[in-house]
Amino acid sequence: MKLASNSFSDGQKIPAEFVFGIPDPDQHVALGKNRNPHLAWGDVPEGTRSFVLLCVDLDVPSKGDDVNREGRTVPADLPRVDFFHWVLIDLPPQITSIAEGAFSDQVVPRGKPGPAAAHGARQGINNYTQWFDGDQDMRGDYFGYDGPCPPWNDSIPHRYLFSVYALDIERLPVEGRFSGKEVREAMEGHILAQANLSVRYSLNPEVVL
Repeated sequence: MKLASNSFSDGQKIPAEFVFGIPDPDQHVALGKNRNPHLAWGDVPEGTRSFVLLCVDLDVPSKGDDVNREGRTVPADLPRVDFFHWVLIDLPPQITSIAEGAFSDQVVPRGKPGPAAAHGARQGINNYTQWFDGDQDMRGDYFGYDGPCPPWNDSIPHRYLFSVYALDIERLPVEGRFSGKEVREAMEGHILAQANLSVRYSLNPEVVL
């Protein structure tokens, strides 16, 4: 299976149009357009009954002691963990592309609704749900796509992996307010093929992409 995009090139910097946070000279970070990118996939294996789409930041700091703190830097050697930016499941097999901005076109404080989505698909919560849990203005369930916003003082660029999975089942056995971790576990034993695209991003002006 192959995955492509008209919105960016594999291995390159993700354009600002598709991110949650953009650099700001005064506040470090300002809100971006937060549009979901275009994605299209082909060479689908026979027997595919649905698709799952995940977007994961592979480089989130495992500890937040230094994150977004003046006069401090998140060290490059700090262990990193996954952060889900998009969890989309139960896409029917006739859907092999997603239009730019079809699932997200702005930052929505307190999150976009879900889990019901276009094409009869379902969206899980992304990890901004946990990130904004202590913020009275932003807290809520963040369903669907919300783009990159890495720590503005991180010493490394972040890698964002977009993955499409072809499954041999029509409906994934997760219910209600489900997470990316739950989707990964539920997919085990049902994946016929997988295709990936990776992009990079940083809000730190000292990091070279």
